[in-house]
Amino acid sequence: MSVKISGLEKLMRQLEKRYGQQNMQHISDKALLAGARVFVKELKSQFESFKDTGASIDEITISEPMWVGNVRTVKVHWRGPDNRYRIIHLNEWGTIKNPNPPGKGAIARALKNAEKAYRNAIKKVIEEGI
Repeated sequence: MSVKISGLEKLMRQLEKRYGQQNMQHISDKALLAGARVFVKELKSQFESFKDTGASIDEITISEPMWVGNVRTVKVHWRGPDNRYRIIHLNEWGTIKNPNPPGKGAIARALKNAEKAYRNAIKKVIEEGI
């Protein structure tokens, strides 16, 4: 079952006309960052189950809002002195020698678990901004 939503572009134009394009982008950026913080909190709790040194948890980083194509985006990635970004995919997907590591699927679980809280955080910031 699918749902088709019409009039979204018209709604966006009216909001930008009423509040200004820059103000709407500022509200959007705040909402994206709030949603990212909710997701990172859940991601960190998922990573606690197989923590060794804690470097993977410490290096989780949220980027500044940016344009990717025509969509405003925030990226959650790993950045830090221990270069954990190199092995995160091994924890998520496994390897030939270790197909089921302790952290397998942690990012996917965090995405699923944080979905409702993410939407609520975005909704709350948008309601406060408008």
